[in-house]
Amino acid sequence: MKFRYKKIAALVCAAAIGCVCALTGCSLDGGTSVYVTSVEQSETGDGTSTFTVRYSDGSTSQFSVANGKNGVDGEDGKDGKDVSVEEVYQKYVSEYGEISYEDFLALYLSVNVDSSFGIGSALKSSLKVYTEFIETQTIRGFGTISDTAMYTGSAVVWKLDPENDAAYLVTNYHLVYDNGADSVRNGGSKLARRITCYLYGSEGNPAKNDGKDANGYSTYSYGDYAVSCEYVGGSITYDLAVLRADLSDLTAINEGVCAVSPADGYYVGQTAIAIGNTEGEGISVTKGVVSVDSEYIALTIDDQARNYRLLRIDTAIYSGNSGGGLFDSDGKLIGITNSGNVTDQNINYAIPLETVRHVVDNLLYYAEQSGGIGTVKRAVIGITVDTENARYVYDASKGYGRIEERVVVSSVSSGYPAEALSLSAGDVIDGILINGEEYGITRDFLIGELCLTVRAGDEIAIRYTRDGVQNTTAGYALTDDNFKTE
Repeated sequence: MKFRYKKIAALVCAAAIGCVCALTGCSLDGGTSVYVTSVEQSETGDGTSTFTVRYSDGSTSQFSVANGKNGVDGEDGKDGKDVSVEEVYQKYVSEYGEISYEDFLALYLSVNVDSSFGIGSALKSSLKVYTEFIETQTIRGFGTISDTAMYTGSAVVWKLDPENDAAYLVTNYHLVYDNGADSVRNGGSKLARRITCYLYGSEGNPAKNDGKDANGYSTYSYGDYAVSCEYVGGSITYDLAVLRADLSDLTAINEGVCAVSPADGYYVGQTAIAIGNTEGEGISVTKGVVSVDSEYIALTIDDQARNYRLLRIDTAIYSGNSGGGLFDSDGKLIGITNSGNVTDQNINYAIPLETVRHVVDNLLYYAEQSGGIGTVKRAVIGITVDTENARYVYDASKGYGRIEERVVVSSVSSGYPAEALSLSAGDVIDGILINGEEYGITRDFLIGELCLTVRAGDEIAIRYTRDGVQNTTAGYALTDDNFKTE
């Protein structure tokens, strides 16, 4: 949801566009699911603390962490200190695999879990954004009036490119697009004529200048902390846009600015932390959980309602949070917030990380290829699918599960790759191979996600099951004709 910062005739309003534990298991015999049940400190001595790891099959293993002899005072003259929880966590991860810091504490230590570490890291990648448009309104008694309209929202730093002095930011498309803009007076489109951002901790607010510009429109001053951005590309189909700022402009304000760290994934019940420009009052933080990992919500950005695949959260978000990051407790990105239910509490939405990653990579690729504005191009295979046998599959070794379903071809369109690959209605799609690397298909939306990752010249093949027998199609080399712009 973006926040309407300033409106013609001094009308100010908020505008909305719509409406447990992670633990990496260790399979000791290569086949049986064996998982960690506890981590206990078993002994201390000779400058080390030894921890015993117990597994579900009754077996154990150990690892050691160096520590000082005399605690934090370092009286031994070697600046020694007791082993810290952070050291134990890092050692555990290095030997047994990834687990979030929050989940490690919750599983193995009797402490109150604190997300401040992750939040503090994520704030270095968070920004608030202002966009300007020219809108024309007819006001009774005054006639037709055209003036500057301003909206505000949020963004995250996605990628830093020091070699080209570039920082790429990700936000919502509906923040840089105004369906109410006067495209003639707004420079020939409904996209923002000016985009400005502020880093967290160095935030400013635009101030309206006295007088008007040469066209009679209001102008604003943004202050010393403001950084100008340019539009790189976007997609109304996915409600995502990429902006570019000069990296040197950002580091001149805060040399600690950094790009977000994408998470490996997310799951229902996981901590979900939203960071955004709430109600246009500056960057703030709210916390909740992932409520639903994938659902389709109808939103209207222009004059057409579209279905968006989103993840649902109970994290509070408000007007102005549009385009902000949704993070896990380690400060890793799991989505981009974009909308909320205005009638029901604790029902809000974010664009899932995998969609964000694929769309942004796609936009940047085609922006570079064209040397201009980037658009999203998705490969069209030419099948429609249904799903069956949907079920929740719980992984005891991780402490959470995921929904899986069988994806079945319901029809094949003539003239598309699926027909050339001899797919038929009733085939179960098991996987898609891209240049020889296979990606399993356990949810229907994964097909569309993968179609965002391929480019002309890539070869695809389909692994499918027909009449109980698994087969793999021949390879199909994609051409420009196999793509549609979204």
